[in-house]
Amino acid sequence: MVVPTGYILCSTPRTGSTLLCSLLSSTDVLGHPESYFREPDEDAWARRFALPTVRQRVRDYQSFVQAVRVAATTANGVFAARIMWGSIQRIAAGLEKSPGQTDLAMLEDALGQLTFVHLTRDDVVAQAVSWARAEQTGYWQHGDTVPRRPEPDLQQMTDLVGTIRAHNSSWRAWFASNGIDPHELSYEQVIAEPRIAVEGIAARLQVDVPADWRPRPTHEKQADETNEQWAALLRLALTRTPE
Repeated sequence: MVVPTGYILCSTPRTGSTLLCSLLSSTDVLGHPESYFREPDEDAWARRFALPTVRQRVRDYQSFVQAVRVAATTANGVFAARIMWGSIQRIAAGLEKSPGQTDLAMLEDALGQLTFVHLTRDDVVAQAVSWARAEQTGYWQHGDTVPRRPEPDLQQMTDLVGTIRAHNSSWRAWFASNGIDPHELSYEQVIAEPRIAVEGIAARLQVDVPADWRPRPTHEKQADETNEQWAALLRLALTRTPE
């Protein structure tokens, strides 16, 4: 069995992926997972890597991927990245995926042997509420400003429940079509047992987490009474709406 040299964290927004990425990176042995391949951020990452762009897209995608690989790899050789559903298409286009080549083969040709972590959230309603609030305010993580006052938009939240379920299904179908058995992890598990969550990923890579490492989250919990009120409204609305 070939031991993977890296991993990709596959998820949807508001699953605690930013928290998990910070925990993984803080070990110094599990790569530096970031959303390097998020298309709206491609220009910013390219500028950070000093790569030329054309109309906010990197000119040489192969060079971009290699720069990502260097930036995302810890000294022990472990690569890590975070990808939301939809980014695979941009990567395939940028790397000029060969006819008949699987997405897995394409990714491993560029990034080395990989394992995959599928991060979901059991409470999809709470996830949709968090996503809607972030979309409305622009506050996605600690440090962002809050320029707008959020309002409970039931249609927006209901639509996001559908989007989350569709993206989760798409990820599972993608894993199946590529013969991937992902490491499954939930937001709730990360919050309850962060060290166990990190060690589970490390075990897939046969990497030992330093004995003196302690999970010290740098991201504050964002949910509050507003989230709870919105979630109650959404749960009630969903019980009245046939799926």
